[in-house]
Amino acid sequence: MDVFEELWMPRPGQRLRLVDVAQRANVSLATASRALAGREGVSAEVADRVRQVARELGYVANPYARTLASGASSTVGLVVHQVDDPYFSEIAGGVIQLAGEQGLLVQICQSGRDPAYELQQLRHLIAQRVGIILISGSGYDDPRMEAEARAELAAFQDHGGRVAAIGRHALGVDAVLPDNEAGGRALAQHLVDLGHHRIAVAAGSAGLTTVADRLAGVSSALRQRGLDPADLAVVHCDFTRSGGRAATEQILHEHPETTAIVALNDAMAIGVLSTLRARRVPVPTRMSVVGFDDVSVAADLAPSLTTVRLPMTEMGRTALTLALKPRSARPRRRATGHLLVVRDSTGAAPVT
Repeated sequence: MDVFEELWMPRPGQRLRLVDVAQRANVSLATASRALAGREGVSAEVADRVRQVARELGYVANPYARTLASGASSTVGLVVHQVDDPYFSEIAGGVIQLAGEQGLLVQICQSGRDPAYELQQLRHLIAQRVGIILISGSGYDDPRMEAEARAELAAFQDHGGRVAAIGRHALGVDAVLPDNEAGGRALAQHLVDLGHHRIAVAAGSAGLTTVADRLAGVSSALRQRGLDPADLAVVHCDFTRSGGRAATEQILHEHPETTAIVALNDAMAIGVLSTLRARRVPVPTRMSVVGFDDVSVAADLAPSLTTVRLPMTEMGRTALTLALKPRSARPRRRATGHLLVVRDSTGAAPVT
């Protein structure tokens, strides 16, 4: 090690700072900052040298400190599982409404129900200096799948950021919690009261807490009505319209005695109805169908969809309202309630 290196190298155990990179690269602190942020005003040669030095030193920028220093509280980062799912678009609508009233901008990201990609999106939002992060969509049964996201969000909050979630149990942040189990119970009670005993479930991907909670509600209702939940035919597919189509094909093939299908979200229910129509299975005289969420198109389907209504727009507003409040000592929880909406897709079980 030469004399110059001895002058700029941090002491053992000391955290590397941007000034260390600047000194080693022989540039000003401002130049080093611009080079690492990719901003204009730095030649390509200098920027390459600064980045090379940062890599050699193992320097990692602290995005939380930049966020706090920049005072960038005017942007809300919203992460949803799937932007083209009406459930998430209606939640986003609520967030955008309140953000507009508060003079805030909203940046929307999609995770695709992939925990690793969701973590990447969170880090991207933090690097973009958002002041608030909202996460909407089911969590995961395995807490290890959310451990890194939980740590990232905790650090973000410790440095002044604010966070709230919708439908997540284990992130350690303020949360709006849909009435999933009670809603699943209401759907199954409705079908059993119509005489249906051979019920199948078009469920989303196994491992999602939303799927587990809604399925638990269905099973609970069957037990209350004296039926065995073990007889429930559960088919796991993607939590999407195409997943609903695939699940229905499997149900018709493997469980032809089924008289009612519970789709655990409306997107899947739309796929269920599409497949039944293509297969010329009459709804509801031969097969009853229920969904969950009551997205805006549910009433306009043919037949109109019996479903559980969640206040999705209000859920988005509530999540942002929580995030705008000062951070509390313990995460706050807000339940949504639910409403069973009976329409044309359900009827009495066929007589056999």
